[in-house]
Amino acid sequence: MGSEKQGFIWLSALLFLNIFVLSTADVHYYEFSLQESTFTKLCSTKIILTVNGSFPGPEIRVRRGDTVVVNVHNQANYAVSLDWEGVEDTIDGSNNTIQPGENFTYNIELGDEIGTLRWHATSAWAAATVHGAFVILPVANKDYPFPAPTSDQTIILGEWFREELTEANQTIAPGSADAYTINGYPGETYGCSNDTTFEMQVDYQGLYLVRVINAVANETMLFDIERHRLTIVGQNGTYTNRSFTSSLTLAPGQVIDVLLSPNQNVGHYYITARSSSGRHITNGILRYTTTTTSF
Repeated sequence: MGSEKQGFIWLSALLFLNIFVLSTADVHYYEFSLQESTFTKLCSTKIILTVNGSFPGPEIRVRRGDTVVVNVHNQANYAVSLDWEGVEDTIDGSNNTIQPGENFTYNIELGDEIGTLRWHATSAWAAATVHGAFVILPVANKDYPFPAPTSDQTIILGEWFREELTEANQTIAPGSADAYTINGYPGETYGCSNDTTFEMQVDYQGLYLVRVINAVANETMLFDIERHRLTIVGQNGTYTNRSFTSSLTLAPGQVIDVLLSPNQNVGHYYITARSSSGRHITNGILRYTTTTTSF
């Protein structure tokens, strides 16, 4: 009787825990509109496929165990489908192709995923501009397994092609990019005065969780922040043992979460992204907010 009673108590506790987890999970709704938009970079204007008119696309930000409902309207001129890296097994209709003028709703039930993932179009050409971050925070009142950051920043390493998207054969992969971007900004290295540069503002001795995503299809990307060390805490939707580095090497599609503690002389420092092949390099700026000094 004692063992049966103990088993009943354990079963009741597990049932209560499951009910509690389900009751604390939320459902988040997103509306994605696939559309052609006009952008000017590298001193020329072109049409690209976007989600909600932005490049990169909108960020999904939820908590562990939540349900995400994404209603996608295809206003483009060709069929498109989306891929949800790291959560495909929990998606209803993950392989669905959305025809022009139609819509489809993805239902994503999150489980153990935590940290940062990404979403993108399945077509190699469309994925060059149709992609975004999928951020999964800890459940409410749950601590990080590392020092709690004071803020976080998503950085997406992308690529830019001078060729018009509508001129490309959508069945083949694009060739070499004409430039790389940080959160859609080419920076100052390509000789076009109209190109803008990504800036991340930080406070001295703050603690920032930086989510770095390599959305470049065919290149391993090298990432660093001048004179600053990084602490790796997660990769591809899971936490990892902490390790320390001065730079990151990200394979195509890889996501790495790092902690950054700005502890250098106040001023500004280069954020650098370059391909391992050495074809191009792009820069952003890490700027301390407590001073206007530059060097």
